[in-house]
This record gives sequence, structure tokens and C-alpha cells, in this order.
Amino acid sequence: MADHQEANVTLPSEPVSVSAARRYVARVLTEWGLATDTEFADSIQLIVSELATNAVQHTFGQSPTFTVDLRLEREEQLYLGVTDSHPRWPRRLPAAVQQDNGRGLVIIRCLAKECGGRLTVTPTADGGKTVWIALPWSIPVQN
Repeated sequence: MADHQEANVTLPSEPVSVSAARRYVARVLTEWGLATDTEFADSIQLIVSELATNAVQHTFGQSPTFTVDLRLEREEQLYLGVTDSHPRWPRRLPAAVQQDNGRGLVIIRCLAKECGGRLTVTPTADGGKTVWIALPWSIPVQN
């Protein structure tokens, strides 16, 4: 097996793309050996949904597309990134008790931490950013 595998997809910044991103990630990770009926797979699906939703909702039309990147390094570390071209970096929004949004980053950070991972944000060359989630990978990769 190669020391490095990667896959990516670019989608329009539209609400329908959130489920497309989730399906894409599920398909790739299944090809890499992750069973879909695990808590780890469920956590990754929720993380992808939250990151893609943020890329669609919080770029205010200034990012016509977003890209989902997956990298698996040495069968040890999975990197999941969502890139958009909007210059504002994600931040925790105040969430009222009755409010339905504003908790995405909290959810993402908690899920990443529960899985032994971490969240980072890096700038892109065009002034946007990539929100990365790094997670330990302990599943033997399928060839």
C-alpha cells in the first residue's frame, strides 16, 4: 500500500451539496476500508456535514464552490479538509438556547476530540481557508 492516499471533490456552494459531500466521503472511506456501520464513520459523516454546511451558509455567496479533501497518510492519520474562498475564518457564534444554528464548530471540535483528533484552519493562496480535521486511523486500508 502507498504511504499516502488522497481524494477530493469540488462542489457548488448550494445546500444540496452538503449531502453530496457526505456521500462522496462515505464512498471514499469505504473504499479505504472503513465500515459504514461504525461510530467512527458516523462521527466523520457528521463532521463532513457540519463543515460543508458552514462552507455553504457562512460564505455569503462569496465562495461559489467548496472542496472536500481526504488524505490518508501511512494508514495512521486521516485528514479531512473543507476549503472555500471566503476570507473570514470560522468562529464560534453565540447560540441561544432556542437557536437552531451557531453550534457547528462546537460539534466539530467535540467529535474530533472524542475520536482523538484535532481541528486546524489554514489559509489558501487565494485568500480563503481550509478547515482541517486530523483523526487517527486504525483501519487496515483496502487495496
